Amino acid sequence: MEDAVHSQMNQKQQTKKPFVLAAVMLAMFMAAIEATIVATAMPAIVGDLGGFTRYSWVFSSYLLMNAVTVLIYGKLSDLYGRKPILTIGIIIFLIGSILCGFAESMTMLIVFRFIQGFGAGAVMPIASTIVGDIYTIEERAKIQGYLSSVWGISAILGPAIGGILVQYVSWQYVFWINVPLGILAIIGISLFLHEKVEKKKHQIDFQGAFLLTVAISALMILLVEGGTNWAWNSPQVLSLLAVTLIAFPLFVFQERRASEPMMPFSIWKERSIFIANMTSLTTGVMLIGISSFLPAFVQGVMEQPPIVAGFTLTTMSIGWPIAATVAGNLLLKIGFRITAIIGGASLVIGGLMFVFLSPEMGPVWAALASFFVGVGMGMTTTSFIVSIQSTVGWEQRGVATAANMFMRNLGNTIGAALLGGILNSQLLSYIKKQGETISKELSLDAANILLNEEQRSALSPGVKSVLQEGLTFSIHTVYITVFIFALLSFMLILFLPKKERETSNGRSSNE
Repeated sequence: MEDAVHSQMNQKQQTKKPFVLAAVMLAMFMAAIEATIVATAMPAIVGDLGGFTRYSWVFSSYLLMNAVTVLIYGKLSDLYGRKPILTIGIIIFLIGSILCGFAESMTMLIVFRFIQGFGAGAVMPIASTIVGDIYTIEERAKIQGYLSSVWGISAILGPAIGGILVQYVSWQYVFWINVPLGILAIIGISLFLHEKVEKKKHQIDFQGAFLLTVAISALMILLVEGGTNWAWNSPQVLSLLAVTLIAFPLFVFQERRASEPMMPFSIWKERSIFIANMTSLTTGVMLIGISSFLPAFVQGVMEQPPIVAGFTLTTMSIGWPIAATVAGNLLLKIGFRITAIIGGASLVIGGLMFVFLSPEMGPVWAALASFFVGVGMGMTTTSFIVSIQSTVGWEQRGVATAANMFMRNLGNTIGAALLGGILNSQLLSYIKKQGETISKELSLDAANILLNEEQRSALSPGVKSVLQEGLTFSIHTVYITVFIFALLSFMLILFLPKKERETSNGRSSNE
């Protein structure tokens, strides 16, 4: 009787596509503005709370939980429906955001970022899956352009609002601004998205989730602490390496035997999905390397205000939606492979420009380099998402979309740890090379001073010069690594199949 009533209600309540799209875009905007606004505010946060050595952990903690939970949320949305899982994710994200604003130390902020990341894992994959559910294959390429426009809007508003809040109010508000956005998104999805979920008894892959968490956590701590606080041949590093090398194969073994795995490796047999996922991993490393450390370089070395530092990131997110919109049209004309290759070439150009970035070139060069990376991301991600959602059937769309998001998040997580470790070790090495007198006076935490305008101006010219040159040297090494990942991304894209496999409904994503 209850099922019959529920069925009648579903028939009367039709999903209103435009309103659902608006609510989904609002949820995505909340996550997108979070990325740009926090990166812009980080120099001020570090200047206030201290703890420059934990700089990368503010990003790593968020990204770790995001990476681990994204597959779980993707699977749960296939089992219990998109609406309840997305709503729960947004609520957890908002709780984390509120707590972040009350952080009184870097350690507290990192803990609260874990909570924020735990909720954020639901937002992007489920939002993209909802679009895949309610729109046809032909419509998806166009709608992906709309979704990507969210990044453009957040890119213009995020850094600008972040810079204004940091300069005139307080950095706490960069977290609290998420609250009204999240509440509006929840209301929109609750009112306008109506879905029929088949009730079955399911088995959630908790063992897989545990093994994945252990493996990624061990790898990330190893990359962040190795070479700085711990020697590479220390017992701590070797122990973490052993845990990583044991946990990852166990995770793969578990996924192969689980009846409903978090990461179904069967979908990876599709060449287009395998290449798309591996490229998402490498571009994820690139993205975090640019967005995490560019504001620190522009403010600390170029001595520009937070708003200018934000502008250098804004151009990336402006290039992204423009390219995604163009890609939506190109996909139907020249196919996903050529579209992705154009994007890969743009990533290489942007990466090369970052290698040549110097204090003398100013923020305009940094902004232009960011723009090229944004164009590359817009072209490749649109190609990948449309291709993946067109290659698999409806019953695997949620987990296939989540798997791609997971790989990019994993790239972000590894990138934040790896590049943060490179930055710290290179800066420490540079300071030590300046002689015993300077190295005794300065530590890694001395970089905090560069991010605070008043403290920076109080430094003696000699000490300020050493710190700025050290930060320049360190970030240059980071961007050489970013360029290597850009080349890897381009080479992977070249292996995409020339023809897309037809889906079960007889259509190809190249049609």
